[in-house]
Parts: sequence; C-alpha cells; structure tokens
Amino acid sequence: MSYEKPMIRQLRGGLMNKFAGATLRQRQVKSEIAGVAVEDLVSQFGSPLFVYSERALRRKFRTMRNAFATRYPDVTFGWSYKTNYLKAICAILHQEGAIAELVSKMEYDKAKALGIPGNQIILNGPHKPFETLEAAVKDGVTINIDHVDEIEDLEAIATRLGKTIPVGIRLNLDAGIQPCWSRFGFNLESGQAMEAVQRIARGGKLRLTGLHSHIGTFIMDPHAYGRQVEKMVQFGYEIEHQWGWQMEYIDIGGGFPSRSRLKGSYHAAEVMLPTIDEYADAICDALWKALKPGHTPKLIIESGRAVVDEAGSLITSVCGTKRLPNGTPAYVIDAGINLLFTSFWYRFDIALDRFIPGPCETSVVYGPMCMNIDVIDEGISLPALSRGDRLVVSNVGAYNNTQWLQFIEYRPNVVLVAENGDVELIRAAEDITDIERREHLPARLTTQQVVGTGASERRPRCA
Repeated sequence: MSYEKPMIRQLRGGLMNKFAGATLRQRQVKSEIAGVAVEDLVSQFGSPLFVYSERALRRKFRTMRNAFATRYPDVTFGWSYKTNYLKAICAILHQEGAIAELVSKMEYDKAKALGIPGNQIILNGPHKPFETLEAAVKDGVTINIDHVDEIEDLEAIATRLGKTIPVGIRLNLDAGIQPCWSRFGFNLESGQAMEAVQRIARGGKLRLTGLHSHIGTFIMDPHAYGRQVEKMVQFGYEIEHQWGWQMEYIDIGGGFPSRSRLKGSYHAAEVMLPTIDEYADAICDALWKALKPGHTPKLIIESGRAVVDEAGSLITSVCGTKRLPNGTPAYVIDAGINLLFTSFWYRFDIALDRFIPGPCETSVVYGPMCMNIDVIDEGISLPALSRGDRLVVSNVGAYNNTQWLQFIEYRPNVVLVAENGDVELIRAAEDITDIERREHLPARLTTQQVVGTGASERRPRCA
C-alpha cells in the first residue's frame, strides 16, 4: 500500500439544509434493474450499459393516459421522438397507442421506417425542409407551422398539388412562468399569431384546423397549463368567429417533469413534484371551462421526459480512484457527459450495486472524457470505492440516448428488460467501423505514405 497523508475534514453526513432536506444523499444500493441482477447484465453486455425496463415504460404511459382519458373524452398522446428515438422504445409506445411527434427530417425518416402511417404523425419544429414538407402533405401528416417561411412553402406545395392543405400553427404565449419560451412559433400577446392567421387566410391555399403550443420543459406548476389552455381555446374561437375555421385539435405540447432532480433544488422529487393527476386536473378543468357546449376538440399531449425517464438506467464502473488536493475523494467512471449529457442540468439518483462498508465522504464522480467539465456528481456521499466497483445511475431515459456524443469513447450497448424478464439487445455497442464508415481517405494520404516520412526526408520538387 502506498502512503497517503492523513487529512482532517469536517464530517457533513446527515446535516440538514434550511429546507429540511439532507445536504448529502446517503448511500443507496440497487443490485438489480427490473428484476435482473446488475452483475448478470454486466457479465453479458459489459460496462457501461444502458438498461430499459419495458414494464416501467408501459406502466408510466398507461398511468398518464388514464389520468387524462378519465377526465376528457378525446385525448391523443404523441410520442416525442427527440426524447428517445431508439426503435424499441418508440415501438413500445406506439403499441400503447401513442402517435409519433417529430421535429426533423431524420425523425420523420425513422417513423416511416417503423411503418407509422401519415395520419398518426405530427410534424413540428423550426426546420422542415421543403422536400420533407411535401412528403408530409402527401402522406396526410398533421403539420404545425413555426414561421412565415413555412406558410410560403406550404402554399407552393398546395399550388403544385392543386389542393387546399389543412395545417396548424404553433403559438408562444405567457403562461405565467419563467423563462417564457418565445423562440418557437408565433407570439400570441403581441398580435403576431393573429397576423399569421390573416396571412394564411389571404393566401387562400391553406386551412387552419388546429393550434399547437409548448410552454417549456420540466414545468412544475400545473396551473401554467391551465392558463395555456385557456388562451389557446379563446384564440381558437376568435379564429372561428372571423374565418369560420373551427379548431379540430388543441395540442399543448409536453414539458411534464420526471423524477429527476434539477441542480440547485433541495427537496426530493416526491416532495417537490406534482402528481400527473394534478396536471390532468388543471388542463382538463381549464378545457371544460373554456370550451363552448358541444365542442370537444381533440386534446393532444406530446409528453416525452415524464414517460421514459424513469424507465432508463445506466450501469457504470469505477476505473480509477484519487484524492483531490483538498482531500476530496474522486472517482473516474467509464461513463461521462458523452453518455449522460443531461448531467449538466440534473442530479441523478446514483446507487451502488452492492453494499460497501465504511464511512461515507463527500465525493466527486468524473467521467472518462479528457475534459474538465466531465463531472457527473460533485457532492455525493460515498464509501471508499475501488476499481471495478459499480454504480447504477437512474432516471436517465430521457434525452441521453438522443444527445449522447460520439466523442473520445465508443457508445455502449443498450438493452431492454422485457416484461417476461428476458434481456434483449436493442442497440449494439459501436466499434471503429461505426466511427469511420463514412470517412474517405484520399489515396495520397494513405498510411504507408504518411508514417515515417518526416520533414527532413522530403525533397523539394524541381521547378
């Protein structure tokens, strides 16, 4: 054993903050995921390893669907592909009845490859290439317009196809929360949205059939959705009064929180987050209050994070230990911001895969990236860990598999624990062929010509 000088540090375990929450998260143990031992998963598929629970995913979706379906007669869930577009995840949610909510050509291609018909697709987003828009129109996709240039593109497509195209428009509005998302769609309060409707009416080639709005992400105030719905319905009736277009759907986007904890928050998720029933109450009560008798437009919800986040876990292993100059224990693990991009905003639940005895210390957990920002947790209470010890990071199903980076390290295996307990590979780990298969090396730069040829060996060409 090498000598390690003693250090005196204040013991902080168990201290409480002013909000009556623990300053440090205490030692947690999670030896299995969806009934399968972590040890068995790593033995078969390696570390790091993403693991999804099919049962947890289906159960969460059904809970959300039932919360709204028991309060309003016509509800459709659009699965947000940008949240997690792994084919197996999308297929499970489509089996459960969700349609596809897309924001890019790439996602449109993925949905079509899965066999999703056009009448079960919503196309949102600020960048819809002309060719994608035309294909979507021919396919009967619900299209929500983001800006005036898309109005012009759709009018050109309508002229080319010789038909009137039904469309929706995206609104941004003040729902009483900050920050107020104003980048997407047309602003309601400034009159910009009404100007867009007037522009559509003047063109005579499009017909407005629905309204879309997405007020933000990780919204913890259910009543913000109530204010959103009230404004959307009122605007819809103004459109109907002036042009006779009755709104066939009200799409309120997503933004419901998961059980992840935002950095800077003190309370546990169980204390801080409203239940899905509270969101459903606020939204559906506002609908019934604002709608005219006999008018029940389709309510579309595009929830992503709240559906999938808790179904995903990441198993990771300690590959190095050290102490920082101030004495803080630091652990290097084989998964960093390349795989857990959302660690910039969230503090994950991190557990040991087995009980490790000994006193806990405030520790830092780093990823394997050669970057100073690659920190997964810088205030977690852990016992002394050794190389090979494993951690299980929970609530990582949202946005990490769509935002992960092909940077420095290969991306790992992803598995699904089926409802019957079988473990199925749903995305294979990458190798060098995945990194280089689209690269092209000019013949003049082949390895044989480059290696061993220094500047002193080169000869100038004669003039």
